[in-house]
Amino acid sequence: MQRRTFHAGPLIGLSGEDLPTAEGSGPYPAAGDLDEDFLTLLTRAHDAQVPLVLSSTQEPGDDVRALARKGRRLVAAYVWNRSAYFHDASLLDPLGVLCDRVAAAQHEDGLFDIGNLHSPPDTSFAIQDLCLTWALLDADDEAATGPHREVIEQILRKAGPALASGGLHTPNHRFEVSAALARTHQLFPDDRYAVRIDEWLAEGVDATEDGIYSERSPNYAVAVTNPSLLTIARLRDRPELIDYVRRNLIATMFHLEPNGEVEAVASRRQDQTMRQHVSRYLTQFRELALRDADGRFAAVAQEIADRDAGELGDFLAEVLEQPFLATRLPAAAPTPDDFVQDYSAQQLARIRRGGRTATVFGGTDFHDIPVIASGLSTNPTFFKLRQGAAILDSVRLSPQFFGTGHFRSDGLERIGPATFRLSDEVKVPYHLPLPPSHRRTDGAYALTPDGRFYASMDFPHRPKHYRVLRTAVTVAEVADGFDLTFELTESEVLLAIELCFRPGGTLTGVDMLDADGNYQLSTGTGRYTVGGDWIEFGPGNGDTRVAMDPGERYTQLNGHLTPDGLRVYLTGRSPLRYTLKLRTSG
Repeated sequence: MQRRTFHAGPLIGLSGEDLPTAEGSGPYPAAGDLDEDFLTLLTRAHDAQVPLVLSSTQEPGDDVRALARKGRRLVAAYVWNRSAYFHDASLLDPLGVLCDRVAAAQHEDGLFDIGNLHSPPDTSFAIQDLCLTWALLDADDEAATGPHREVIEQILRKAGPALASGGLHTPNHRFEVSAALARTHQLFPDDRYAVRIDEWLAEGVDATEDGIYSERSPNYAVAVTNPSLLTIARLRDRPELIDYVRRNLIATMFHLEPNGEVEAVASRRQDQTMRQHVSRYLTQFRELALRDADGRFAAVAQEIADRDAGELGDFLAEVLEQPFLATRLPAAAPTPDDFVQDYSAQQLARIRRGGRTATVFGGTDFHDIPVIASGLSTNPTFFKLRQGAAILDSVRLSPQFFGTGHFRSDGLERIGPATFRLSDEVKVPYHLPLPPSHRRTDGAYALTPDGRFYASMDFPHRPKHYRVLRTAVTVAEVADGFDLTFELTESEVLLAIELCFRPGGTLTGVDMLDADGNYQLSTGTGRYTVGGDWIEFGPGNGDTRVAMDPGERYTQLNGHLTPDGLRVYLTGRSPLRYTLKLRTSG
């Protein structure tokens, strides 16, 4: 049964009047409105992927998501009349291998094991690609791909009911599953799919007014939530969902670095210690630029294309599905590059002055949920600074206070136009004798947490005597950089401040501690230089050597919190008031 959902192959060279309008896909651009440079870029990038796929169809380590994406890459090349592989029969056997591997991996209940067992959300990632692949082949309607379509259709029909009845784990999974069901329902309608989508959407979208999703993760915003909401909006006639994406893209502009990286320190997912790049947002910024005639979004989309970084070829399939994405962008408008912007949802502030940017972060979950776990924000980095190519990826503080680990601020307070205060109070108890009513003659007390460790001491019922450490860090923008003023009171402890610079530059004015990229600034100032860009830091605060203590939560499991890069340490002892002056070349 043919369901022509869009017409992929003969898009280019024809006017909008010559082409059918695909239901739910948006209008076709007229020939004069096509962004030829954009299409050439995607075609070149996509064709470069094909040999890599052809050489790896039997890769044993590929999971179903990888197999489905490889199949999508082959099919986009096969159906696209500007590709060097257009209707190239040499793609068909490899495509058959990929389809058969996916089918063989599918359980009888319709689900796949992708890390998690019989996983509806992980299955949904593959199903989205397979739906797009099937629809591209169906629109192309070549007899040679009939067997491939049959295999894919069987997979989709088998998976749909499982997605409509199964569960999930994380906030973004609700939208990934719903988008997979929306795609499947478009191809092979089933009322159960529509009902389940409505159930998930009835829970609401976990986004703040300033565009931050609850997971605070650029990775999951760009890869899951945003594209899924756009798909559901298009296929299920839910235009109100587009506004969540719009707000997230506005927030993303304020989280952008001049080199295209997206700030992720506030994330509650694994990307809180990883680098993210704006290239993955290409079609999202492009779609909203075209929908809204927004020149700022157009500027970001064009900058991504001009950088030509990342796997841009993967966007070709999306453009074949939604040809209006190939329309020329509206005129570019300036994007934010001179601002102080704070986000209460993640207790984070962004400061940008042209090529100089800074991030102040005080929003870890550690004070509400003092554990290290997936889904929590625990990154102890509280300040970042970059001047052009000179990048200070992390500033951290570690007092040696009963193994409690790094300083993590309990929130972020704006105390001036470009001045912020971070603060924390850590209390560690010494436990006094149990009251008579809770004593046991057999000594068999409950195994309970002290806050740092467990013991059979019935800690909750014991009076306590506390040792306290209070820490405050004031971050103030000055004319040529930033002043970070550290104040530690109440207890006498050794401490270390860690500056971690990105590899690739040169350090001067510091002493090497070892061959592992560790240095110390004892006196004067140091400088980190990359080309003509530099960050100067100091003054040194003595030559006492103090190790960074990640805390017992890490050391008990032989874990660590050592960031990658060139690490410079400044040390001291509390009570302490010390101002670290960071100056830049800009």
